[in-house]
Amino acid sequence: MAKKVVILDYGSGNLRSAERAVARVGADVEVTADLGKAARADGLVVPGVGAFAACMAGVDELGAGPAIAERVRAGAPVLGICVGMQIMFDLGEEHGVVTKGLGLAPGSVTRLHAPVVPHMGWNTVAWPSGSVLGAGLPDDTRFYFVHSYAATTTAGQVATTVHGAPFVAAFETDVLRATQFHPEKSGDAGATLLRNWLGTL
Repeated sequence: MAKKVVILDYGSGNLRSAERAVARVGADVEVTADLGKAARADGLVVPGVGAFAACMAGVDELGAGPAIAERVRAGAPVLGICVGMQIMFDLGEEHGVVTKGLGLAPGSVTRLHAPVVPHMGWNTVAWPSGSVLGAGLPDDTRFYFVHSYAATTTAGQVATTVHGAPFVAAFETDVLRATQFHPEKSGDAGATLLRNWLGTL
């Protein structure tokens, strides 16, 4: 039976492209703002595009922060994508304004130190040994990025990318996994990663 995956609709994110991508790798997918469904699903995807503060405002308005944190505490898988990854950190700083994140991953999100910002386009990712998300992906595999802010350190298994300076491209803990890049826009490589994540549910 297909695993049930909820894509959390809190007013931000590539909801339909994420829905199509996760469905394509074999999940039973629903896009919803229903926190009860988010709690009960086999897997929860937290997408996000735009500004850290705006995404956190959407999460707070829905009251989704405690629901996401409770899933992680209960050992239920969560996947954050792009700004959906960034809000998992302790805080984000944009234009001199610091916004509190969900605090589920240690670290902060700050502006990229690079000659060209935003970082937009395809880039390779250095996966740590034993990575679940990166399993079966060769070193020269490229993923699609579009962002101006990133974390430089965090806990767990950390995959990195370099744009001006190294930053966190993805991280994995027991049940919380997240990518700065967009797997739903990364073709076959993104599909492999999403299939790897489904295998953890």
